[in-house]
Amino acid sequence: MMSTFQSNVLFANIVEDFWAAVLEYVGTTVFLLLGFGGLQATQGEVQSGGNDSPTGVESIMYKSLTMGCSLLISAWLFFRVTGALFNPNISLALLLTGVIGPVRFVFFCIAQLLGGITAAALVLALTPGPLAFNVVLAPGINAAQGVFIEMLTTAILVLAVLMLAAEKHFTTPFAPVGIGLTLFACSLFALYYTGAALNTARAFGPAVVSGFPHSTHWVWWVGPCLGSFLGASLYTTLKHYRYWRLSPGQDTIDYRASPPDPVDNVKSVVVRTGSRASGGSGRQKMGMAADVRIQSARTNDSAGAEKMAKESDANPV
Repeated sequence: MMSTFQSNVLFANIVEDFWAAVLEYVGTTVFLLLGFGGLQATQGEVQSGGNDSPTGVESIMYKSLTMGCSLLISAWLFFRVTGALFNPNISLALLLTGVIGPVRFVFFCIAQLLGGITAAALVLALTPGPLAFNVVLAPGINAAQGVFIEMLTTAILVLAVLMLAAEKHFTTPFAPVGIGLTLFACSLFALYYTGAALNTARAFGPAVVSGFPHSTHWVWWVGPCLGSFLGASLYTTLKHYRYWRLSPGQDTIDYRASPPDPVDNVKSVVVRTGSRASGGSGRQKMGMAADVRIQSARTNDSAGAEKMAKESDANPV
């Protein structure tokens, strides 16, 4: 999500960038501690004789919900503190779109990677058994497929962050909900095949703590980073073509931007049909008057929507 402190100018706000990174480390640790702890609980279920299967529908649903809810809660806690990025790939997308500067980007990436290591180490220290949340490629999935799955799902998550949090609108305060649900939905798709990292820090932390048990760890660096570029490119395209002009009035509570009353349309058709059937000039006048009123209302609605679109163009989000 978008950072509270603006650091587009190199070294201009280095003190704020540093302290924001410290708090970003805390937030990332909280997010991944909750997520890793929930994922580790499935290992405890297996060790206690439960019937949990890492590829079962219930397990995929539970793990996806765990990560989505963990992000939702922790992001809402830190949204107004650091912007609640918790993800080097989100940080990269914000750098590419000019939301944050290079200094904050470097600080945040270091903080997020350290947060992933800290969370994994805490879960390993506090729970029995080996780590149950290292990301691995499923049988039958090669590295190239893993890269593309991680790239596409990360791009969707990046686009959600940019459109819901970086863009300012009436529902921005609820961005953590939409972003958490996005992670949940992406995890439903990717979890079985790649572990659904969508976040290099989420893959890096457990890998460091467990000694890099898999030779394909690079997949969770290349895939999400490519996803950052793809998501940022989609967002930039939408901004360049002024997406808000394609469907004006979507982000307003002004009733005049609502569609016209369907009953008025029906009445207008009935009056016109009746006047044609009777040939009476009086009814024709009534129909014409009704049409004028409806057309006038539509004109006012269109003028209001057009005015809002022009204001958006003059002051882009």
